[in-house]
Amino acid sequence: MVAAESNGSNRGSRVPPSNVCGVSSDVDDSPVSAQALAARFFPPSTEACPTLVEDSHWQPIVDGVAYFQELTRLLEQVGPGDAVYIASYQADPDLDLGRPLKDLLAEKVADGADVRVVLSAAEYSGGIPWLPFGPFRANVVAARALRGWLPTTREVATPPLHDRVLLDWSGPVLGSNHQKLIVFSINRTLTAFVGGLDLVPSRWDTTPHDRLRLGVHRWGWHDGAARLCGPAAQRVWEVFRSRWENAVKLPPRFLPRRWFVYPRGGATALNPADAPRTVPPPPAQPARDAPGVALRVLRSYAPWKVYRRGMRTPAVVRKGTYEVYGTLITAIRAARRYIYLEDQYFHESPGGNRHYELYGELRAAAERGVKVILVGSGRRDPADGGDSTVRPVITGDLRRMIKRLPPPARTNVVMYRVRDLTVHTKLMLIDDVFASIGSANFFSRSMVGTDSELTCAVVTTGRAVTELRVSLWAEHLRAPAVDDLEDLDTALGIWRTEWLPAGHPPDTWRRAGAPAGFAPAEQVLIPARYSRWSRS
Repeated sequence: MVAAESNGSNRGSRVPPSNVCGVSSDVDDSPVSAQALAARFFPPSTEACPTLVEDSHWQPIVDGVAYFQELTRLLEQVGPGDAVYIASYQADPDLDLGRPLKDLLAEKVADGADVRVVLSAAEYSGGIPWLPFGPFRANVVAARALRGWLPTTREVATPPLHDRVLLDWSGPVLGSNHQKLIVFSINRTLTAFVGGLDLVPSRWDTTPHDRLRLGVHRWGWHDGAARLCGPAAQRVWEVFRSRWENAVKLPPRFLPRRWFVYPRGGATALNPADAPRTVPPPPAQPARDAPGVALRVLRSYAPWKVYRRGMRTPAVVRKGTYEVYGTLITAIRAARRYIYLEDQYFHESPGGNRHYELYGELRAAAERGVKVILVGSGRRDPADGGDSTVRPVITGDLRRMIKRLPPPARTNVVMYRVRDLTVHTKLMLIDDVFASIGSANFFSRSMVGTDSELTCAVVTTGRAVTELRVSLWAEHLRAPAVDDLEDLDTALGIWRTEWLPAGHPPDTWRRAGAPAGFAPAEQVLIPARYSRWSRS
């Protein structure tokens, strides 16, 4: 249930730091403030992983159309002395934001803005850039296109982005730099975005997800991000600063030109030798009025071993950084009513670590009566290769989790897939008071930092998480939001008829008009079945 509104007396304060950003299972039975909720859902605060209380704004953005419109609006405002910092798993220089992304960014540099881009690579991408996994070859090509572009609206002799785009191939051999972040500094006011959205055209989609095609199939892309202002945006700036200053120290690496269909021989450098070595510190941000809101900006980095001398910045510790994992298990342990998850993967993958898996925490939650709802893709991401169709089955890792539950508790877990949709959100909602949105998938690759990640977690005494839940569930129901979606007891019945409150007809949410005003345009939620052939 949503706690009472805070009186704002603790606005701008921070939870006192402790020695470790570890795991706490303490539960306050009567949370009445943002600080009380933070103590319940977050691990103890540290200097490296602080909890920001009532001093930063958090706004969720669902799906790509709204996200790209917001980016376009802010890019138009960037002027001399401002900054735009981007770290992305992949980016298309020709992404249409009114004009191609490469043209907009090059224009801003020509006008005197500090624009920098870090794209994901991998340990072997410099040597074999056409590897059949990840966007690594595409990113090498994208980096070259950005560095060589002359803006169409300015007369300049040198491509403005020639030294402003880096490929970051640091990290584990099997991993990737998976963070997706953008920071704008406009008149020294920061606006940051953290989420799962990459800067590619296929993400330009929104409900009812019927505009894209994947071969002969209907296809949609469902994704999300969080918009941050205030001191939280400073935290995102510092993450970018660490990424840039790490990537610029990478050893030189060269690629044969023939790999990129260039007629002349020789080699081309993976990263420019004259790139700026440092990023300035962020401009100090005043506290924003955010009563009842506490949040954390969370990172995952694996322990690093390969590049030992001066490679990692002080913000990335040698033993690894597990802030996403520590916060998510604390939040799951604090759940009382429901845990709602949207994710691209609900199975483990190579590069993970069984000690950082979260399925055991979900099992414990279901055993104590918490409703666990998992929503995944009905259409595979084309980057994953193979047949795009995802069978409506419970994945093997979830099936093993359910099998270990006592029979009465097994009805507390449901999994759905959304027909013809790639569910790319990495999102968790708990009890209408906790939300996390970011780049971290649910599998342990993200928790242990094999894929470096960035996620924002928030708790609130207000209605922000309730409103996010209502909008998401209405989208998957393909129906306008009705009053009964606001009522959590009734809304949980969407996922299993046994969860409906007494007195509700068993066909509630299963036909138009039940409840009143419910009018779905189509049925796309598919219950996942229990199958032994279930690794999908």
